[in-house]
Amino acid sequence: MRIVDVNGFYAPEGGGVRAYVDLKLAYAARHGHEVIVLAPGPEDRFERRPGGGIQWVAAPAFPLDRRYGMFVDAAPIHRLLDQWLPDAVEASSPWRTADIVAAWPGDAPRHWIMHADPLAAYAYRWFGRVATIDRIDRWFGWYWQRLQRIAPAYRSIVCANDWLTDRLVAGGLGNARTVRFGIEAGIFSPARRNPDLREKLLAACGRPADGMLLLGVGRHSPEKNWPLVIAAMNALPERCQAGLLLVGEGRDSAALRRQIGGNPHIQLLSPTHDRAQLAELMASADALVHGCEAETFCFVAAEGAASGLPVIAPTRGAAADSAGVVAVRYAAGDPVALRTAIETTADRRGVKSLAGAAAPRHRTMDQHFAALFSSYAAPWELAA
Repeated sequence: MRIVDVNGFYAPEGGGVRAYVDLKLAYAARHGHEVIVLAPGPEDRFERRPGGGIQWVAAPAFPLDRRYGMFVDAAPIHRLLDQWLPDAVEASSPWRTADIVAAWPGDAPRHWIMHADPLAAYAYRWFGRVATIDRIDRWFGWYWQRLQRIAPAYRSIVCANDWLTDRLVAGGLGNARTVRFGIEAGIFSPARRNPDLREKLLAACGRPADGMLLLGVGRHSPEKNWPLVIAAMNALPERCQAGLLLVGEGRDSAALRRQIGGNPHIQLLSPTHDRAQLAELMASADALVHGCEAETFCFVAAEGAASGLPVIAPTRGAAADSAGVVAVRYAAGDPVALRTAIETTADRRGVKSLAGAAAPRHRTMDQHFAALFSSYAAPWELAA
């Protein structure tokens, strides 16, 4: 089967979407499929990969984050779809990409992969302290009308968690379905825990070996809500003896450094693309903390849980769902609630044992792609 993924979010320095697409290509290579990714880039260029390839399409840079491009013109995308003769087409953005794929006159079935949840990323975060979700949805009725207008062009709208699926169905998108994501097999495990590394990292945070090492992983952008995490850390009582490592970078890095100020217990680390190194870092921490309430799946939470960590996550979005039984939930956007959740995790070290026992039970990405590709072959019955 040949799948063409029109992906407005794919970029060499991207995060979760880049990782997802790379795993999809690898799965295709092992199972006899072909995935062609159409991605915005500085020039027209085809990059062959095992399992398919990346067709870069000349497009302007996204003004708010120049690591990414943005599709504007539909004509070159439609020409490439005609050229590649796909068995199935994916649209991987709710914005211009979805319009372009919906307007393509070809016959191949279309599937909309919800890699982003703009209302949760922005509107719910901005206005959630003064209005209910229902009221915010009414304020942004134009967005729901847009989704309702485009949705009939798609055979299915694929969500990675039930929270997003349920909202889309309630909003009139009856073809929304959940096909859960997973983690990369054989990488993340409690067995990678390194006590010496843990002690070294705690010392870097000015904490003793019996302190609590918290880990946050993700790009420094507004929707990740790292200021909330830093505010909660700054308010923690000294008895918690907690240190925090924030692994990532982005356009908000300078602002985060200013907020951290002289607090020696919070350290920023550059991101790593070495999966084994990240897995060792995760397994060597004591808990993962996450501020984003707009995750559509949250690989970081699933990888942390698979590494044996309790995951401190907001009540909205997919982070808590991806963590499963070891999620410690707090009211989204509330720094006091997050501080309390961190304190609770510090006081109940037994939750770490529970997390370790649950770690081997996490779904893999191979299971996700097997279900997804099967649904494309028999689109009237989407596999769960």
